[in-house]
Amino acid sequence: MLKNRQAKIIARVHPQQKKSITNLIHYLALRREDLRPLQDHLHDAGLSSLASAESHILRQVQAVLQRLGADIPKKELSAGNAGAGAALLRQRAAALFGQKEDPVMPHLMVTFDAALAGNFAYVKSLLKAGMNIARINSAHDSPEDWQRMISNVRKAARMTGHPCKIYFDLAGPKIRTVLLGKGRHKGRLKLKEQETFFLAESDAEFDKKEKVLGCTLSGVVKDLRVGNRVLFDDGLFEAIVEISGERIATLRMSRISAAKPRIKSEKGINFPETELSVRSLTDYDKSLLPFAQAHADLLGFSFVRTAADVAELQELLRQSSGKKIPVVLKVETFEAVQNLPALLQQGMSEPVFGVMIARGDLAVEIGFERLSEVQEEIFWLCEAAHVPVIWATQVLETLNKSGIATRSELTDAVRAGQAECVMLNKGKHLLKVLATLQDILHRSGGHHVKKRYIFRPLKIAERFLENFVFRV
Repeated sequence: MLKNRQAKIIARVHPQQKKSITNLIHYLALRREDLRPLQDHLHDAGLSSLASAESHILRQVQAVLQRLGADIPKKELSAGNAGAGAALLRQRAAALFGQKEDPVMPHLMVTFDAALAGNFAYVKSLLKAGMNIARINSAHDSPEDWQRMISNVRKAARMTGHPCKIYFDLAGPKIRTVLLGKGRHKGRLKLKEQETFFLAESDAEFDKKEKVLGCTLSGVVKDLRVGNRVLFDDGLFEAIVEISGERIATLRMSRISAAKPRIKSEKGINFPETELSVRSLTDYDKSLLPFAQAHADLLGFSFVRTAADVAELQELLRQSSGKKIPVVLKVETFEAVQNLPALLQQGMSEPVFGVMIARGDLAVEIGFERLSEVQEEIFWLCEAAHVPVIWATQVLETLNKSGIATRSELTDAVRAGQAECVMLNKGKHLLKVLATLQDILHRSGGHHVKKRYIFRPLKIAERFLENFVFRV
């Protein structure tokens, strides 16, 4: 029965993804178990402890069993060895991000803004400095600005002989604060810890003298449940829902980490424990698909949460008469992390796609203390699915803004070398950042490919396989 259900899952993916979905299912099945005692025994015996075998997990298990004396029939041996898994990942990275001159370096993505729309010389310098991909964020600037940025990149690529892909980010739902009640005229709402206030729909009826915040995304209030956390301004303010409602919810401010206890308008809101009924793909995003298909090489899907979100975008692209461009799923919400195996499975209905670890919003959603752990889990699952990963947000950020790097971000930059692509934010010192990043990764690249990990059970694997077994 289980084999029949596995066959149904495999049948749903693109023919070029069948090896990858099979390997992902095997990996998830293994990661349901606590392998730490076994890993210690294998390591003591001088055998593979199964760490760093994500891309070829069944063959690695078989190899260990053979070393221990198991007689496995030749016809049952998996052909997906370490070399095959690594080669498949390299091929997909090249298909997504283009060819690169330096095999040690990941691809390098640079975020553009309106200033680069009018500075061709600087764009050309970025290409010469190692930029492989230019990122345009549709949440900022205008189509005229985007067109000028793209023209500069295309022209610079022709002149320098350095190819460069265009990555176009869909904006996703805009979830920002709006001041509706007290403090709205001053542009800030002053709050204290343990104080109650309200989160309301913009058209709800309330006393204007009360402390009331609105949200630029309508329809979220009704999804809130008592006890849910709501975070404001990159997590500087944390509140708890005390009374839910269709149009107005009562919140209690549980923590304030900002220097000044004031929430302003246009600050981000995160709902890490709330299942929002609104879709991730907005009408604005849909309106930009023709532009993206006409001018871009890659399409970033912001705030994706469920497999249904991915399926909706894939279907719109298939129905369109424009060129087919690969999609990059941006993992930046707690819900996306929880649903990652299902997101990968849905992504596999196309021959190639990517995943971005968008560490900014993700850290706010899951808690900064969990970011290191969760980004490793995302790496593992994506490697098991042979999906290229973009490491994004605040890479050498202080260096980019001030010209001087902090010690911690230099260490963080080394971790970026695990990904197939590294994204840099816009900044005044991009050329210096590109040079520094390449120097760091060249120095560290000769010392390791992967580290040894110990495998405690993964809840992500358990949840997906429960779905897989009982609901397929």
